[in-house]
Amino acid sequence: MKKFSTAAIALALASAFLSLSAHAMSPADESRVTPNSTQCTFRQDAPDQHVVVRGDTLWGISGQFLEHPWCWPQVWGLNQEEIKNPHWIYPGQIVYFDRAAGKLRLGTPVGDNGGGSALDQTKQPTKRTQALNSQAISSIPSNVIEPFLTKPLIVTENELNTAPHLVATEEGHVNAGKGDKAYVRGDLKGETLFQVFRPSHPLKDPGTGKIIAYEAVYLGTLRITKASNSDDMASAAVITEAKEEMGAGDRLMPIPVTPFINYVPHAPSGPMLARVVSIYEGVTHAGQNQVVTVNVGRSNGVDVGTVLQLYRFGPTIVDKTDKKKSIKLPDEEYGSLFVFRVFDNISYALIMQVRNAVEVGDVARTPE
Repeated sequence: MKKFSTAAIALALASAFLSLSAHAMSPADESRVTPNSTQCTFRQDAPDQHVVVRGDTLWGISGQFLEHPWCWPQVWGLNQEEIKNPHWIYPGQIVYFDRAAGKLRLGTPVGDNGGGSALDQTKQPTKRTQALNSQAISSIPSNVIEPFLTKPLIVTENELNTAPHLVATEEGHVNAGKGDKAYVRGDLKGETLFQVFRPSHPLKDPGTGKIIAYEAVYLGTLRITKASNSDDMASAAVITEAKEEMGAGDRLMPIPVTPFINYVPHAPSGPMLARVVSIYEGVTHAGQNQVVTVNVGRSNGVDVGTVLQLYRFGPTIVDKTDKKKSIKLPDEEYGSLFVFRVFDNISYALIMQVRNAVEVGDVARTPE
Protein backbone atom coordinates (compact mmCIF):
# COMPACT_ATOMS: atom_id res chain seq x y z
CA MET A 1 0.00 0.00 0.00
CA LYS A 2 1.36 3.44 -0.94
CA LYS A 3 1.99 6.01 1.76
CA PHE A 4 1.29 9.68 1.22
CA SER A 5 2.69 12.64 3.13
CA THR A 6 0.42 15.08 4.95
CA ALA A 7 1.55 17.82 2.58
CA ALA A 8 0.70 15.75 -0.47
CA ILE A 9 -2.75 14.97 0.88
CA ALA A 10 -3.38 18.62 1.66
CA LEU A 11 -2.25 19.59 -1.85
CA ALA A 12 -4.51 16.98 -3.41
CA LEU A 13 -7.48 18.17 -1.36
CA ALA A 14 -6.79 21.78 -2.28
CA SER A 15 -6.56 20.88 -5.97
CA ALA A 16 -9.81 18.94 -5.79
CA PHE A 17 -11.51 21.89 -4.08
CA LEU A 18 -10.30 24.32 -6.76
CA SER A 19 -11.42 21.94 -9.49
CA LEU A 20 -14.91 21.73 -7.99
CA SER A 21 -15.06 25.50 -7.50
CA ALA A 22 -14.33 26.10 -11.17
CA HIS A 23 -17.39 24.15 -12.30
CA ALA A 24 -21.10 24.43 -11.65
CA MET A 25 -22.27 22.21 -8.82
CA SER A 26 -24.49 19.25 -9.56
CA PRO A 27 -28.02 19.18 -8.06
CA ALA A 28 -26.74 16.69 -5.48
CA ASP A 29 -23.99 19.10 -4.44
CA GLU A 30 -26.39 22.03 -4.31
CA SER A 31 -28.71 20.13 -1.97
CA ARG A 32 -25.94 20.17 0.64
CA VAL A 33 -25.52 23.93 0.57
CA THR A 34 -27.86 26.17 2.53
CA PRO A 35 -28.13 29.97 2.35
CA ASN A 36 -25.47 31.96 4.18
CA SER A 37 -23.21 28.91 4.57
CA THR A 38 -20.22 31.29 4.37
CA GLN A 39 -21.20 32.44 7.87
CA CYS A 40 -20.91 28.92 9.29
CA THR A 41 -17.61 29.07 11.12
CA PHE A 42 -16.24 27.16 14.08
CA ARG A 43 -15.52 29.01 17.30
CA GLN A 44 -11.87 29.81 17.91
CA ASP A 45 -12.19 28.17 21.33
CA ALA A 46 -14.04 25.09 20.01
CA PRO A 47 -13.07 21.98 22.00
CA ASP A 48 -11.59 18.87 20.41
CA GLN A 49 -14.51 16.83 21.70
CA HIS A 50 -17.56 16.86 23.96
CA VAL A 51 -18.82 13.89 25.96
CA VAL A 52 -22.63 13.94 25.81
CA VAL A 53 -24.38 13.90 29.18
CA ARG A 54 -28.03 13.80 30.18
CA GLY A 55 -29.46 17.30 30.03
CA ASP A 56 -27.41 18.33 27.00
CA THR A 57 -29.25 19.71 23.97
CA LEU A 58 -28.36 19.75 20.28
CA TRP A 59 -28.45 23.55 20.44
CA GLY A 60 -26.09 23.66 23.41
CA ILE A 61 -23.59 21.24 21.88
CA SER A 62 -23.71 23.07 18.56
CA GLY A 63 -22.99 26.35 20.34
CA GLN A 64 -19.83 24.88 21.89
CA PHE A 65 -18.34 24.27 18.45
CA LEU A 66 -20.00 26.81 16.16
CA GLU A 67 -20.37 30.57 16.08
CA HIS A 68 -23.97 30.01 14.96
CA PRO A 69 -25.79 26.91 16.33
CA TRP A 70 -28.13 26.88 13.32
CA CYS A 71 -25.13 25.82 11.17
CA TRP A 72 -25.49 22.25 12.52
CA PRO A 73 -26.48 20.75 9.10
CA GLN A 74 -23.39 22.10 7.34
CA VAL A 75 -20.89 20.58 9.75
CA TRP A 76 -22.55 17.17 9.55
CA GLY A 77 -22.87 17.30 5.75
CA LEU A 78 -26.67 16.99 5.79
CA ASN A 79 -28.77 17.58 2.69
CA GLN A 80 -32.23 19.14 2.71
CA GLU A 81 -34.04 15.80 3.10
CA GLU A 82 -31.80 14.69 5.98
CA ILE A 83 -32.44 17.98 7.80
CA LYS A 84 -36.11 16.98 8.11
CA ASN A 85 -35.26 13.88 10.16
CA PRO A 86 -34.57 13.67 13.91
CA HIS A 87 -30.93 13.64 15.00
CA TRP A 88 -30.35 10.84 17.50
CA ILE A 89 -27.50 11.53 19.92
CA TYR A 90 -27.27 9.79 23.29
CA PRO A 91 -25.59 10.37 26.66
CA GLY A 92 -22.19 8.68 26.69
CA GLN A 93 -21.46 9.31 23.03
CA ILE A 94 -18.69 11.68 22.00
CA VAL A 95 -19.04 14.53 19.53
CA TYR A 96 -15.57 15.34 18.25
CA PHE A 97 -14.19 18.05 16.01
CA ASP A 98 -12.50 16.71 12.88
CA ARG A 99 -10.41 19.82 12.27
CA ALA A 100 -8.83 18.53 9.07
CA ALA A 101 -12.22 18.00 7.43
CA GLY A 102 -13.97 20.92 9.12
CA LYS A 103 -16.74 18.57 10.29
CA LEU A 104 -18.22 17.22 13.49
CA ARG A 105 -18.20 13.45 13.98
CA LEU A 106 -19.90 11.13 16.43
CA GLY A 107 -18.14 8.37 18.32
CA THR A 108 -18.95 5.80 20.98
CA PRO A 109 -16.29 4.62 23.49
CA VAL A 110 -15.62 0.90 22.91
CA GLY A 111 -12.90 0.18 25.48
CA ASP A 112 -9.38 1.06 26.51
CA ASN A 113 -6.79 1.53 23.79
CA GLY A 114 -3.72 1.72 25.98
CA GLY A 115 -3.70 5.49 26.28
CA GLY A 116 -7.43 6.00 26.72
CA SER A 117 -10.78 4.96 25.31
CA ALA A 118 -11.03 3.93 21.68
CA LEU A 119 -13.86 5.33 19.58
CA ASP A 120 -16.27 3.56 17.29
CA GLN A 121 -16.57 6.41 14.81
CA THR A 122 -19.61 7.22 12.71
CA LYS A 123 -20.13 10.10 10.29
CA GLN A 124 -23.35 11.38 11.82
CA PRO A 125 -26.15 10.43 14.23
CA THR A 126 -28.52 7.75 12.97
CA LYS A 127 -31.87 6.34 14.01
CA ARG A 128 -31.71 3.52 16.54
CA THR A 129 -34.22 1.40 18.42
CA GLN A 130 -37.36 2.96 19.90
CA ALA A 131 -36.15 2.15 23.43
CA LEU A 132 -32.92 4.05 22.86
CA ASN A 133 -34.70 6.92 21.11
CA SER A 134 -36.47 7.80 24.35
CA GLN A 135 -33.03 8.37 25.92
CA ALA A 136 -31.76 10.69 23.17
CA ILE A 137 -31.02 14.32 23.94
CA SER A 138 -33.47 16.95 22.71
CA SER A 139 -32.87 19.93 20.43
CA ILE A 140 -33.76 22.49 23.10
CA PRO A 141 -34.74 22.30 26.82
CA SER A 142 -37.75 19.96 26.85
CA ASN A 143 -39.00 21.07 30.27
CA VAL A 144 -39.62 24.58 28.92
CA ILE A 145 -41.62 23.61 25.84
CA GLU A 146 -43.43 20.46 27.04
CA PRO A 147 -46.77 22.19 27.81
CA PHE A 148 -46.79 23.63 24.28
CA LEU A 149 -46.25 20.31 22.50
CA THR A 150 -49.64 18.71 23.15
CA LYS A 151 -52.08 21.21 24.62
CA PRO A 152 -54.31 23.15 22.20
CA LEU A 153 -52.94 26.60 23.03
CA ILE A 154 -53.39 27.80 19.44
CA VAL A 155 -56.33 26.84 17.23
CA THR A 156 -57.32 27.87 13.74
CA GLU A 157 -60.76 29.10 12.74
CA ASN A 158 -61.37 25.84 10.89
CA GLU A 159 -60.52 23.82 14.00
CA LEU A 160 -62.95 25.93 16.04
CA ASN A 161 -65.72 25.40 13.50
CA THR A 162 -65.26 21.64 13.17
CA ALA A 163 -64.29 20.61 16.73
CA PRO A 164 -66.79 18.62 18.82
CA HIS A 165 -68.15 20.68 21.71
CA LEU A 166 -69.90 20.34 25.04
CA VAL A 167 -73.66 20.86 24.83
CA ALA A 168 -74.63 20.16 28.44
CA THR A 169 -73.30 19.10 31.81
CA GLU A 170 -74.74 16.82 34.48
CA GLU A 171 -78.28 17.78 35.46
CA GLY A 172 -78.29 20.47 38.11
CA HIS A 173 -74.74 21.62 37.27
CA VAL A 174 -74.03 24.80 35.31
CA ASN A 175 -70.39 23.78 34.90
CA ALA A 176 -68.55 20.47 35.17
CA GLY A 177 -65.49 19.48 37.18
CA LYS A 178 -63.47 16.32 37.63
CA GLY A 179 -65.65 13.20 37.83
CA ASP A 180 -68.77 14.96 36.51
CA LYS A 181 -70.75 13.80 33.51
CA ALA A 182 -70.88 15.88 30.35
CA TYR A 183 -72.50 15.59 26.94
CA VAL A 184 -70.81 16.16 23.61
CA ARG A 185 -71.98 16.94 20.11
CA GLY A 186 -69.89 16.53 16.96
CA ASP A 187 -67.84 14.05 14.96
CA LEU A 188 -65.53 12.19 17.36
CA LYS A 189 -63.77 10.37 14.50
CA GLY A 190 -63.57 7.23 16.62
CA GLU A 191 -61.57 8.91 19.40
CA THR A 192 -62.44 8.47 23.07
CA LEU A 193 -59.91 10.66 24.93
CA PHE A 194 -60.09 14.42 24.44
CA GLN A 195 -58.62 17.67 25.70
CA VAL A 196 -61.13 20.40 26.45
CA PHE A 197 -60.36 24.01 25.59
CA ARG A 198 -62.04 27.38 25.37
CA PRO A 199 -61.20 29.80 22.54
CA SER A 200 -59.71 33.04 23.77
CA HIS A 201 -58.62 36.20 21.99
CA PRO A 202 -57.59 36.23 18.31
CA LEU A 203 -53.97 36.37 17.19
CA LYS A 204 -53.51 39.03 14.51
CA ASP A 205 -50.75 39.46 11.98
CA PRO A 206 -48.78 42.55 13.12
CA GLY A 207 -48.39 43.65 9.51
CA THR A 208 -51.88 43.15 8.06
CA GLY A 209 -54.10 43.00 11.14
CA LYS A 210 -55.65 39.79 9.76
CA ILE A 211 -56.68 37.10 12.26
CA ILE A 212 -54.44 34.07 11.68
CA ALA A 213 -55.41 31.93 14.69
CA TYR A 214 -56.92 32.01 18.17
CA GLU A 215 -55.36 31.43 21.54
CA ALA A 216 -57.04 28.68 23.52
CA VAL A 217 -57.39 28.17 27.26
CA TYR A 218 -56.69 24.56 28.25
CA LEU A 219 -59.42 23.35 30.62
CA GLY A 220 -58.72 19.65 31.13
CA THR A 221 -59.57 16.24 29.68
CA LEU A 222 -62.58 13.97 29.29
CA ARG A 223 -63.31 10.41 28.23
CA ILE A 224 -66.21 9.38 26.04
CA THR A 225 -68.25 6.70 27.82
CA LYS A 226 -70.94 6.25 25.17
CA ALA A 227 -70.46 7.49 21.63
CA SER A 228 -73.43 8.60 19.57
CA ASN A 229 -74.09 7.35 16.06
CA SER A 230 -76.11 10.39 15.07
CA ASP A 231 -75.64 14.16 15.08
CA ASP A 232 -79.08 14.41 16.68
CA MET A 233 -77.92 12.43 19.72
CA ALA A 234 -75.27 13.60 22.20
CA SER A 235 -72.35 11.42 23.24
CA ALA A 236 -71.89 10.81 26.97
CA ALA A 237 -68.58 11.61 28.66
CA VAL A 238 -66.93 11.94 32.06
CA ILE A 239 -64.45 14.66 33.03
CA THR A 240 -61.12 13.03 33.92
CA GLU A 241 -59.09 16.18 34.66
CA ALA A 242 -60.19 19.75 35.27
CA LYS A 243 -57.83 22.71 35.38
CA GLU A 244 -60.89 24.95 35.21
CA GLU A 245 -64.64 24.30 35.19
CA MET A 246 -66.14 23.39 31.82
CA GLY A 247 -69.47 24.29 30.28
CA ALA A 248 -71.58 24.32 27.13
CA GLY A 249 -69.68 25.63 24.13
CA ASP A 250 -66.23 24.48 25.21
CA ARG A 251 -64.42 22.62 22.43
CA LEU A 252 -62.73 19.22 22.26
CA MET A 253 -59.55 18.05 20.60
CA PRO A 254 -58.13 14.48 20.59
CA ILE A 255 -55.20 13.98 22.97
CA PRO A 256 -52.08 13.73 20.76
CA VAL A 257 -48.95 11.70 21.34
CA THR A 258 -46.27 13.92 22.89
CA PRO A 259 -43.60 14.49 20.21
CA PHE A 260 -39.92 14.35 21.06
CA ILE A 261 -38.13 17.41 19.73
CA ASN A 262 -34.65 16.47 18.55
CA TYR A 263 -34.68 17.98 15.10
CA VAL A 264 -31.67 19.70 13.58
CA PRO A 265 -31.33 23.45 14.23
CA HIS A 266 -31.24 24.93 10.72
CA ALA A 267 -31.81 28.10 8.76
CA PRO A 268 -34.85 28.27 6.43
CA SER A 269 -34.21 26.92 2.94
CA GLY A 270 -34.80 30.39 1.50
CA PRO A 271 -35.40 34.02 2.47
CA MET A 272 -38.05 34.35 5.18
CA LEU A 273 -39.47 37.40 6.90
CA ALA A 274 -41.71 37.01 9.95
CA ARG A 275 -43.01 39.08 12.87
CA VAL A 276 -43.56 38.21 16.52
CA VAL A 277 -47.35 37.90 16.95
CA SER A 278 -47.64 37.30 20.68
CA ILE A 279 -45.74 36.45 23.83
CA TYR A 280 -47.11 33.60 25.92
CA GLU A 281 -49.23 34.69 28.88
CA GLY A 282 -49.78 38.10 27.31
CA VAL A 283 -46.75 39.84 28.77
CA THR A 284 -45.29 42.81 26.92
CA HIS A 285 -41.64 41.73 26.97
CA ALA A 286 -39.91 38.35 26.87
CA GLY A 287 -36.41 37.00 27.42
CA GLN A 288 -34.40 33.83 26.96
CA ASN A 289 -36.30 30.52 27.29
CA GLN A 290 -39.70 32.18 26.90
CA VAL A 291 -42.17 31.24 24.17
CA VAL A 292 -43.50 33.47 21.39
CA THR A 293 -45.61 32.98 18.28
CA VAL A 294 -44.48 34.11 14.83
CA ASN A 295 -46.68 34.72 11.78
CA VAL A 296 -45.16 32.03 9.55
CA GLY A 297 -45.97 28.34 9.46
CA ARG A 298 -46.18 25.20 7.40
CA SER A 299 -47.58 27.07 4.39
CA ASN A 300 -44.47 29.28 4.40
CA GLY A 301 -42.01 26.37 4.46
CA VAL A 302 -41.36 26.46 8.21
CA ASP A 303 -40.64 23.15 9.94
CA VAL A 304 -39.54 22.05 13.40
CA GLY A 305 -35.96 23.16 13.98
CA THR A 306 -36.15 26.29 11.83
CA VAL A 307 -34.03 29.06 13.35
CA LEU A 308 -34.81 32.74 12.78
CA GLN A 309 -32.78 35.74 13.84
CA LEU A 310 -34.56 38.46 15.80
CA TYR A 311 -34.43 42.09 14.76
CA ARG A 312 -35.83 45.18 16.40
CA PHE A 313 -37.85 46.90 13.67
CA GLY A 314 -36.04 50.07 12.62
CA PRO A 315 -38.41 53.06 12.65
CA THR A 316 -38.71 55.69 9.94
CA ILE A 317 -37.74 59.09 11.34
CA VAL A 318 -37.48 62.65 10.12
CA ASP A 319 -33.94 63.53 9.10
CA LYS A 320 -33.03 66.33 11.53
CA THR A 321 -30.43 67.59 9.08
CA ASP A 322 -33.05 67.90 6.34
CA LYS A 323 -36.57 68.01 7.78
CA LYS A 324 -38.12 67.67 4.33
CA LYS A 325 -36.88 64.09 4.16
CA SER A 326 -37.45 60.98 6.24
CA ILE A 327 -35.13 58.03 6.62
CA LYS A 328 -35.58 54.47 7.88
CA LEU A 329 -33.18 53.26 10.53
CA PRO A 330 -31.79 49.74 10.00
CA ASP A 331 -33.31 46.78 11.81
CA GLU A 332 -31.12 45.74 14.75
CA GLU A 333 -30.26 42.03 15.16
CA TYR A 334 -30.36 40.98 18.80
CA GLY A 335 -31.11 37.27 19.17
CA SER A 336 -32.54 34.06 17.74
CA LEU A 337 -35.63 31.84 17.83
CA PHE A 338 -35.99 28.05 17.51
CA VAL A 339 -39.33 26.91 16.04
CA PHE A 340 -40.62 23.82 17.88
CA ARG A 341 -44.30 23.54 16.91
CA VAL A 342 -45.71 24.43 13.50
CA PHE A 343 -49.27 25.19 12.39
CA ASP A 344 -50.47 26.26 8.93
CA ASN A 345 -49.84 30.00 9.25
CA ILE A 346 -48.33 30.44 12.70
CA SER A 347 -45.68 28.74 14.84
CA TYR A 348 -44.44 28.48 18.40
CA ALA A 349 -40.78 29.41 18.88
CA LEU A 350 -38.46 29.41 21.87
CA ILE A 351 -36.26 32.45 22.47
CA MET A 352 -32.72 31.05 22.49
CA GLN A 353 -30.23 33.90 22.74
CA VAL A 354 -31.11 37.57 23.17
CA ARG A 355 -29.32 40.76 24.11
CA ASN A 356 -32.53 42.80 24.46
CA ALA A 357 -36.11 42.08 25.47
CA VAL A 358 -38.39 40.65 22.76
CA GLU A 359 -41.50 42.66 21.90
CA VAL A 360 -44.60 41.95 19.82
CA GLY A 361 -43.98 43.16 16.26
CA ASP A 362 -40.25 42.47 16.28
CA VAL A 363 -38.87 41.07 13.03
CA ALA A 364 -37.67 37.45 12.75
CA ARG A 365 -35.95 36.43 9.53
CA THR A 366 -33.51 34.10 7.84
CA PRO A 367 -30.10 34.26 9.57
CA GLU A 368 -27.48 36.33 7.77
